Amino acid sequence: MSTYTSNNILNAVAAAAKTLDERKEEVNRLNVFPVPDGDTGTNMSLTIQSVVGNVANLAIGASAHEVRKAITTGALMGARGNSGVITSQILRGLCEGSQGYDVFDTASVSAAFAKAVEVAFQAVRKPVEGTILTVLRDAAAAARNAEEEGLSTEEALDAIVAEAYASVQRTPDLLPVLKEHGVVDAGGFGLAIIFDAFTTALLGRAGTMVDELSFGRASHPKVEIEQVNDWEGSQYRYCNEFLVDSDTLDREEALNFLSTMGDCELCVGDVPKFKVHVHSDHPDQVLAYFLERGQVSEVFIHNMQMQSVERTEKLAAEEEAQRKPLGFVAVAAGEGNAAILKSLGVDVVVSGGQTMNPSTKDLLDAIGSVNADAVIVLPNNSNIIMAANSAAELAEVSCAVVPTKSVPQAFSALFSVDQDASLETNVEEMAEAAAAVKTGEVTWATRDSKDAEGNPIVEGDVIGIADGSIEAVDDSIDGTVLKLLAKMDAEDADTCTLLAGEGYGDEDLEALVTEIEAVYEDLEVDAQRGEQPLYPIVFSVE
Repeated sequence: MSTYTSNNILNAVAAAAKTLDERKEEVNRLNVFPVPDGDTGTNMSLTIQSVVGNVANLAIGASAHEVRKAITTGALMGARGNSGVITSQILRGLCEGSQGYDVFDTASVSAAFAKAVEVAFQAVRKPVEGTILTVLRDAAAAARNAEEEGLSTEEALDAIVAEAYASVQRTPDLLPVLKEHGVVDAGGFGLAIIFDAFTTALLGRAGTMVDELSFGRASHPKVEIEQVNDWEGSQYRYCNEFLVDSDTLDREEALNFLSTMGDCELCVGDVPKFKVHVHSDHPDQVLAYFLERGQVSEVFIHNMQMQSVERTEKLAAEEEAQRKPLGFVAVAAGEGNAAILKSLGVDVVVSGGQTMNPSTKDLLDAIGSVNADAVIVLPNNSNIIMAANSAAELAEVSCAVVPTKSVPQAFSALFSVDQDASLETNVEEMAEAAAAVKTGEVTWATRDSKDAEGNPIVEGDVIGIADGSIEAVDDSIDGTVLKLLAKMDAEDADTCTLLAGEGYGDEDLEALVTEIEAVYEDLEVDAQRGEQPLYPIVFSVE
């Protein structure tokens, strides 16, 4: 029976992250309509890469508790999109389930998978069969059976991998949309790849194991130095700091030299790694001295005069800005959309959309930067809602999510804001306003498929998506927009807001407005430049 150390397991996790990164496009290609995002593999890969980066920052010899915490924190903070958030919960469950076990064996693996199923399913309000959750549950059943049958750790891991792939193959039988498009579930396939790569690395089947964690570690450990006020009290212009690798450097001699070059001199550490700090007008001479005595890295030279001005301006701006009772964070792609959202009161716009989902950490950082007692998050995409909810739970201020699925829904929600009302009241009224907005999205088909009525779609066709369903197909953008408007009962609406994407010209936009007004005489059309990618036209009717 083999004994696996914590380092063996962490290296296997890192190897799994590397393998998934290499195969993420293979997973991405399995995504199906209605939304042509193709990012499941990317989201899962970024999530597990965040784990590796976080673990790599641990001190050598970190306790099992510290390792588990680093994995769960790294996964959550790096989680992107639904698939990434679910993956983060699977990893959390695996860590929680392994607590109380001193060795990595069949029993601990079975317990870890059982907890992973519990945690992951709790994270999803309406679990759907034929997805990553199904694959996880089946893999956990294989782990439990392995324990009951008394299989070795190696046999148990092989059984888990085999069942994961078998479960992936069964997903089209459980989820009709997969069978319709002739694919297996992308998230489930990504999870099977992770299990497979982990097992392969842990069991040493890939040849000599490489310390994959080294890719995440800094080449030189940072040496802590006493905080120095670089803003005042120095007659010198440049703050110089860097690391020195040297077996011969005399620290006292170096300090004597630094004192001749400026002030606030520091040389800390010991052979072979030192951290140097000095205020000086001659950074070239300072660097030359140490280059003669070792290797210099992580060089930072700051102009303190310029920094002082910037700092003063920033502090003045912060003092001028009054704290608000309610602030807003929104997710959007396109400079135009961001500008409109800010004009409606959004404090921070996080870049993201169908092709780039922000992580929980991205959203959490945005929430933290808002100068308000409470913050409302507008995800503006169904694939971002889970990450937004996670960020809201972790926020240090009162925070809530209005589950908007499009930028136009956010516009309507923001119009209903009452700064004098409570957070709860605003969330309720904003959600109601958003729900009244019908959103249409026009893009190009990335593969052959069928629309909502079963009509064939050929790769390259212009398709119109309404509330997640392909409702219109044409060979032109204008034709698709008009067909989609008819499907969305535009004749009963009062207003239509058009958002032109990047590459869609102003003349084309004017012509489209003219066509719409000719068909719907009573419809008020407001055309704006959203500059969103992939979607030449996004519109709303209400």
